[in-house]
Amino acid sequence: MGTLGPFRMFLLFALAQHNVFVAASDVLELGDSDFDDTVAEYETVLVEFFAPWCGHCQQLAPEYETAATKLKGTVSLAKVDCTVNSETCGRFGVNGYPTLKMFRNGEDFAAYDGPRSADGIVSYMKKQAGPSSVPLHNERDLDAFVNHFEASVVGFFSSADSSQMAEFLKASSAMRDSHRFAHTADLTLWSLDYEVVLFRPPRLNSKFEDSLVKSDEAVSIASLRQFIRDNVFGLCPHLTAENRENMRGRDLLVAYYDVDYLRNIKGTNYWRNRVMKVATQFQSQGLNYAVANRAEFQEELEEEFGLGPADGGELPLITIRNREGQKYSMQEEFTRDGKSLERFLEDYFAGKLKRQVKSEAAPENNDGPVKVVVADNFEELVNNPSKDVLLEFYAPWCGHCKSLEPKYTELGEQLSANTHIVIAKMDATANDVPPTYDVQGFPTIFFVPAGQKDLPRKYEGGREVNDFLNYLKEVATHPLILEAKKQKT
Repeated sequence: MGTLGPFRMFLLFALAQHNVFVAASDVLELGDSDFDDTVAEYETVLVEFFAPWCGHCQQLAPEYETAATKLKGTVSLAKVDCTVNSETCGRFGVNGYPTLKMFRNGEDFAAYDGPRSADGIVSYMKKQAGPSSVPLHNERDLDAFVNHFEASVVGFFSSADSSQMAEFLKASSAMRDSHRFAHTADLTLWSLDYEVVLFRPPRLNSKFEDSLVKSDEAVSIASLRQFIRDNVFGLCPHLTAENRENMRGRDLLVAYYDVDYLRNIKGTNYWRNRVMKVATQFQSQGLNYAVANRAEFQEELEEEFGLGPADGGELPLITIRNREGQKYSMQEEFTRDGKSLERFLEDYFAGKLKRQVKSEAAPENNDGPVKVVVADNFEELVNNPSKDVLLEFYAPWCGHCKSLEPKYTELGEQLSANTHIVIAKMDATANDVPPTYDVQGFPTIFFVPAGQKDLPRKYEGGREVNDFLNYLKEVATHPLILEAKKQKT
């Protein structure tokens, strides 16, 4: 074989410098011919069923690759291109992309509903590897297990064949995707016959709450689930993109600042302790508290609270969002003695704070056939108790919304003589949508009857003018007057 010429050597060097050579993937590529045999070789496999043209699949791809590399040797990640392996994808009921499923010993045992970031996938899938509860044999095992970034749930039992341990193992299997479990029957590690203990992460240890919580109730899936739900977050947890869904549905105050529990635990807890000190004074009021990394949630802070990167400097930014979706932000600068936060909470519980509302400006002239609703005039236009309202939530970029617009306008024109019916629309991307309206896509249309403003009804009918008219004839509080015919129907 001859030696490489100078030009070829230069070309290879240039390609290497520009990372043209693609590294081998740690994601297994499976197809119809080898899926079953390959998946059966692994105890646990996460499989992505995808289509190359799918935008969400393309967004997931680099995160999935990174996760596969980090999980190498622990859990395998695989993918199946459904455009060329339709038999396998059809067998597992894949009808959208990407679809992720977990397989254990070759069997499809659960859909993957965890995070889609690399770190989130790694954290979630590590809980799926190996046993759902780790056996502990000595004090060193116990110390190593509870000295973790996340909370740990440990069962201490009188014997390995006790009924309580059996229930604990069932519960750990049911909740392994959310929490870490371990167990032992070595009574030298704990003094009581059996007890379940939740150990808070050492990074969150604080003088304002105990570092562990004990449960003396008989173990069952239901009792253990409730015990963990009541105690796992503690007084002031670390809110992340991965655990935020578990904290929804609560009245929640969040302190946003440079939270970094990997490189600056002491600095992170400096501000957290000041939040916790004030929180203890209001602990019985039903408000929950958390700290979060500002950079991780900056887009949400700007979108929901109008807080830009320069606001607040290095001091914590404080917001509250309650379960009704009402939002508040602390206008006063956070003080190191906590007094500003204390005043903010006193005003919040006294009902003195002004709600933060994302709203477009209400139009000066709103006399058209379709009324323009914004957050600031929602109460006036939609919640008027004497009027029925047909309300479209739309997005300016939505093609289906643009197609609907002339028909919706014609509907408004035909019903313009009705004083008891309002045809309205609201840009859901530029205004806060009340939590009683479940808007997941566009357009979404609701009928809001007079006298029942707390019971909006989602419209599921056709989108032609006559479809809307026939629907309103059935549900409207008063008979319709059609402008075209000038008569009651």
